[in-house]
Amino acid sequence: MNNKKSYYIIGNWKMNPGSRKEAKRLFAGIRKVSQRRTQRIVACVPFVYLVDMTTSSRPKCLSIGAQNCFLENTGSHTGEISSVQLADMKVEYVILGHSERRDLGESDEMISKKIRASLDAGLKPIICIGERERDKDGEYLKFLENQLDNAFSEVSSEDLSKVIVAYEPVWAIGRSEDEAITGHSLYEIVVFIRRFLAKGYGKNVGFSVPVLYGGSVTSKNTREFLEEGNADGLLIGRQSLDPESLMDIIDIADKI
Repeated sequence: MNNKKSYYIIGNWKMNPGSRKEAKRLFAGIRKVSQRRTQRIVACVPFVYLVDMTTSSRPKCLSIGAQNCFLENTGSHTGEISSVQLADMKVEYVILGHSERRDLGESDEMISKKIRASLDAGLKPIICIGERERDKDGEYLKFLENQLDNAFSEVSSEDLSKVIVAYEPVWAIGRSEDEAITGHSLYEIVVFIRRFLAKGYGKNVGFSVPVLYGGSVTSKNTREFLEEGNADGLLIGRQSLDPESLMDIIDIADKI
């Protein structure tokens, strides 16, 4: 029997690349490095490239995700994309509550509604939480708990099998791997999140929710985050735009 753990390796392309041709070339590279993998690999691409990616042949372990959705599924909302529309395009995952979206004015209430809308449409939301800075008194833990409270306010026990939590401390994003969070500190947050979920949904159900880490992830700190940090996977930014760098990260996850 193979008891090897399967990690989530989720790439957030953000507003990259600049052309459809480049996007197809990048996806071809990711598709190649995803062959015969045991990890759950997800490429979260810009809206304009979703149709190209969802209609392309790819290995079973490679799924497609969006980077956002609107909180309503129909109506007069110029420029918005609904969860129903994403699901119709065969998108499986959607990133919600990312710090860059929060910086644009998205409130906890809006994010909560987006999570509910995405679940109703059959999508799997990747719920991002993270503090801007750490204080010695531990006030940042209250901040994280408040984000979790709001994010899960409309999530039922039946929904939890579709939900992923991604911890992304804002202060760690864009830093070098030496300045990112340590595996020990990450482990404490992973335990904190799992205890929160266990308190609200019961230990067996709450502990089944995957908890990922994102923020300056590279091949140099992947093992530390997955082993010492006890994360169930990684949400990767700039490294996901380089198939070779992504392959290095996947290779490390494969060997754990």
